[in-house]
Amino acid sequence: MNLIIPSAHINMEYLRSPEADRWLFNADILVDKAHVVMLCEQGIIREEDAVAILKGLQEIERGGVAAIKLEEYEDLHTAIEATLIKLVGEVGGRMHTARSRNDEVATCIRLALREELLKMLKELNGLRRTLLKLAAAHTTTIMPGFTHLQHAQPTTLAHHLLAHFDALSRDFERLLDAYRRTNLCPLGAAALAGTGFEISRERVCELLGFDDIIENSMDAVSTRDFLLEALSAFAILMTDLSRLAEELILWSTPEFRFVRLPDEYTSFSSIMPQKRNPDFAELVRARCGTVLGCMAAAFAICKALPYSYNRDLQEATPHLLNAVRATLPSISVMRGMLEGCSFNVEELRRKAAWGFTAATELADVIVRRTGVPFRTAHKIVGAFSKKFGGEVADATPDANTALRALDELSLEILGEKLSERGLSAEEVRHALDLEENVRMRSVKGGPSPSEVERMIREREDRLKKDEGAVELREAGVRDALKKLEQAVGSILSRQLPQAKAWGL
Repeated sequence: MNLIIPSAHINMEYLRSPEADRWLFNADILVDKAHVVMLCEQGIIREEDAVAILKGLQEIERGGVAAIKLEEYEDLHTAIEATLIKLVGEVGGRMHTARSRNDEVATCIRLALREELLKMLKELNGLRRTLLKLAAAHTTTIMPGFTHLQHAQPTTLAHHLLAHFDALSRDFERLLDAYRRTNLCPLGAAALAGTGFEISRERVCELLGFDDIIENSMDAVSTRDFLLEALSAFAILMTDLSRLAEELILWSTPEFRFVRLPDEYTSFSSIMPQKRNPDFAELVRARCGTVLGCMAAAFAICKALPYSYNRDLQEATPHLLNAVRATLPSISVMRGMLEGCSFNVEELRRKAAWGFTAATELADVIVRRTGVPFRTAHKIVGAFSKKFGGEVADATPDANTALRALDELSLEILGEKLSERGLSAEEVRHALDLEENVRMRSVKGGPSPSEVERMIREREDRLKKDEGAVELREAGVRDALKKLEQAVGSILSRQLPQAKAWGL
């Protein structure tokens, strides 16, 4: 039997995750710099060695991923170290003192994900602000509310938009929680059992802008729960965006005519010149599926791994990257789409009456005025709805005709007329009036304009706090990285003639 032995090239390709490595490049350079600064400050490597290494890292940073010839090496971290040694000589190998690829990779993923989370939090706040502005402009815009996609009760466009705002606010909270558990530093854990060198994990944590270290060295290198949490938050966020996208798709059809999407977020048919297709909204809806798949794959990879590090974990990172690349632009797309869309206020109002959406209020009025049980009132109004159809606005009768019909039905069902129990035509008229119907629903969280305006004010205050929370974290990271560059500069300012001779 002939054995087929795979080539070294095939073996190497199987080990690589090139897209994920490119994503981690900037994070890896930061980790290398912070680690070298710490090693120098702790006296673990000599100043002249630190100068050479830091200058070499600066040279690699300027050249970008292309400068390290990633395709020639097993992974990003090996490529950077090998390139560094080519630039400065064997002294470059000192950079890896007191660390492993295990803690290095874990730290790089956290840094890269932290940056993406900050972008996502900022974009999400932008989308929420857009929804809030639209809601403020439509507090009195009557529209049908739906259950089972059937006309149910009248509400307002502002009330509907605030429902999406509140869902996205919870998404913000989940992302912020994910950020808190992502922004922890594993560096210094080495392979799994720490190191015998007298390193300062706290100093590296400070220079990289982490909030704290992950204390247990086994946990530090092997956990990817932060990644799973982020993916879960992305999946829920994309589910919420998909629901909003689906509504915009439906509402833009001739059957609804509730909204016109901006031209730049639609495309024209290749054969039918009259058509405008909601391609961007459809892709948001589809990419929700992509993110759900990424989440499921990552959970499956991590579900049964023994402590501590296993190479399986490498496979989770590309799923994280793919989810980020699907989620982040989807937030931006939804914001742009909403900013440019125009709502058909007249059509929203006209169709608010379809399906006899005032039925619930009419039943409530009967209960309040006559004292009959709600289930009885429900039965009477149900029969009333069948009698008058209610599929279009014209089906609803005037108040006097409605009261006579209700009396006839209540006589059959209840054995007496509702008017004899105090129900008046004026009360029926108010119940059937959609604006009045909505205005009466001023219970906390209801659609009445006064209540919606209160909710908008409160959400404006909350959004300002959330925007401040993101700015605070961005400033913390900026300050830390500035401190890192100052520490690098301080070491390089003590450059020795030997380091100058290397020409770096």
